[in-house]
Amino acid sequence: MGKITKQPKRSRRTMLFSPANNPKMLTMAHLYGSDCVIFDLEDAIKYSEKDAARDLFAEALKTIDYGETEIFARINPLYTEFGEKDVRVLVPAGLRNMRLAMTDTPEQIKELDILLTEVEKEHGIKVGSCKIQASLETPTAIKNAYEIAKASDRVVTMSFGAEDFTRTLGAERTKEGKEIFVARSMVVMAAAMAGIDAIDTVWAHLADIEGFKEEVKSSINMGFSGKSCIHPSQIKIIHNIFTPTEEEIAKSLVIVKAAEEADIENGGVIQVNGKMIDIPVISKAQKVVRLAKASGVIK
Repeated sequence: MGKITKQPKRSRRTMLFSPANNPKMLTMAHLYGSDCVIFDLEDAIKYSEKDAARDLFAEALKTIDYGETEIFARINPLYTEFGEKDVRVLVPAGLRNMRLAMTDTPEQIKELDILLTEVEKEHGIKVGSCKIQASLETPTAIKNAYEIAKASDRVVTMSFGAEDFTRTLGAERTKEGKEIFVARSMVVMAAAMAGIDAIDTVWAHLADIEGFKEEVKSSINMGFSGKSCIHPSQIKIIHNIFTPTEEEIAKSLVIVKAAEEADIENGGVIQVNGKMIDIPVISKAQKVVRLAKASGVIK
């Protein structure tokens, strides 16, 4: 008998990358309308500039009101000389969400969990306040996807990074994406089993709008909750494709209401307009309603 799986509480349709050393973007990136902004301290920042970028971002966290936009930092791996410093400086400054670059094993998540607990206690922050997005970018990470997702309650989302994945696989990334299909599927399945969001990889061919639209359509069809993006122009396209139709919304609202009234969290079926509705259909309806709310179509 199926149960309604844990549902992510907020929408993460778009996660806009922005370098953490750009003062203009630190003040404006959230105004482009993405659900989340990821200020990057890893690949976008030269080694010689990482300390300055971290300090600049820390000041931004203390002074800028980012409103409803969910703010992440892509921190450096803890095995580098920068990762622990990223945590110790940014968490006291107000950072609560971090994407851990190049997460290969559940042990790396547990190591970050321990560090976060230590920093939270040091600064009087409620333990567990800081959340993690595991960034899966290698074949090893894909193999360990479910164990990574379940390594800590702090893990609320996982992302897939195709560029490093194809590099470490020794493959050429193509627009068709056959070389990353299996990995994308495994990330989605692991996230679904863990009840967390799966965020798809970036599309780097900015001039190829039609190709981008096709990849976003495949993202939502495969089950991804959202997509990382590298330019503000990609946000509206993703949001449009992730917005359910009026028919889908109306149907889903009826199902969700019926499920709430029937109280079948732990299994069973209900009848809606003469049709038997089970847990998987209810879960899909809940996702449609959540996307509709995020799109502003319904409140």
